[in-house]
Amino acid sequence: MRIKIVKGDITEVDVEAIVNAANNRGYMGGGVAGAIRRKGGVEIEREAVEKGPWEIGDAIVTGAGKLKAKYVIHAATMGLDFKTDNEKISRATESAMKRALELGVKSVAFPALGAGVGGVPIKEVAHLMLQEIMKFTDEYDGEVWIVLYTQKDYEDFLQVAMDMGIKGKEEGEVSKG
Repeated sequence: MRIKIVKGDITEVDVEAIVNAANNRGYMGGGVAGAIRRKGGVEIEREAVEKGPWEIGDAIVTGAGKLKAKYVIHAATMGLDFKTDNEKISRATESAMKRALELGVKSVAFPALGAGVGGVPIKEVAHLMLQEIMKFTDEYDGEVWIVLYTQKDYEDFLQVAMDMGIKGKEEGEVSKG
């Protein structure tokens, strides 16, 4: 597995699947979800809502509409109360990785789950997500992108990766060991 931490717009990356920081009902209002709906089309939200509700911490898959990706993995970090916590973020990350494996995709891009509307500090989110993603090192033979929208979030995520002993070969690319 190769992990790439990049600054950018998750709706623009060239990967097979992107992860949506979702609520468990499939409604795509603001933040990452809103950006996915705006660029990919309302059919993504419609399909997600039809599959909902699902358990917080689990993930479902829909088509990706007009996006470059083939799939959107909706990882539910919260319900409609917009409250999340470390356990929900960890479980949602794990579930999204499991869906990527089931789909057989060789590239998947994550936003910082729970850091936006959920309000969890970015460094905490980085630690939780990287910890869960690294559990799939032996199973997932592909690229996992972490796409951060702001420079500060990008720098914080890279710093946490380094603090965890995940070393980079080039800027933004990290691997364990």
